[in-house]
Amino acid sequence: MELSFKLEVFEGPLDLLLHLIEKNKVNIYDIPIAIITDQYLEYVSAMEKQNLDIVSEFMVMAATLIDIKSSMLLPAIEDENGEEIDPREELVARLIEYKLYKNLASKLNQNAKEASRLFYKEPTIPKEVAKYEPPVDLDQLLQNVSLEKLQMAYFLVMRRQVDRLDPIRSQFGTITKEKIRLSDKLHDISHFAKEKKHFSFRDILQNHHNKTEVVVTFLAVLELMKLGAVQTSQQDTFGEISLQWNEAAQVQWSKEELAQYD
Repeated sequence: MELSFKLEVFEGPLDLLLHLIEKNKVNIYDIPIAIITDQYLEYVSAMEKQNLDIVSEFMVMAATLIDIKSSMLLPAIEDENGEEIDPREELVARLIEYKLYKNLASKLNQNAKEASRLFYKEPTIPKEVAKYEPPVDLDQLLQNVSLEKLQMAYFLVMRRQVDRLDPIRSQFGTITKEKIRLSDKLHDISHFAKEKKHFSFRDILQNHHNKTEVVVTFLAVLELMKLGAVQTSQQDTFGEISLQWNEAAQVQWSKEELAQYD
């Protein structure tokens, strides 16, 4: 007897197996594997002529059914407790799980269809009524509150605040950015050099408090050297750097000239 199936009815191999089990009216826990396998193979054979893209998934299940059918023809295998191992056990578990999800999906689909036919009336309560809140009865609200409970709640809140603090970073102060301009350093060093005539680089760093100011001072000295206003010398490597003001340079700083260094 030839069987005819519509491919669109089945969503996969397990769906087809469930259909064959229900059609033959057999117990899912005691599947007649020989009959089901033969019918399944007839369907797969017919499907090969219709759609080759999804046939591989059905072929895997066909191989599984043939393997189970072959195992049932062999002598039974016993487990450690001496009980026979049913080759169909894993397949039955998969079918039961698939049937469960299929029924749930059908139930959800039915609920969605029923919900689509329901209509709800928009609320027509006046805004004043909707915003109304009954007055709070403080006596009823605080009837179970004691001084001990309040104290415990206070300690819990304070403990949470302490636990949130980083014990190291919480001790950090606020770092402010000090603005040091190159134009100001050019002006100050020029006046200092005109008065001292001959001095060391260390002399102009005596009142400097941070690395940024030292770097800006060094850049100012380099700029004066480029203009020929200051001459430098060093006797030894890593030795003292001596600076001398060049009177012939006649460097005069105007506001416009200093502004270009800001």
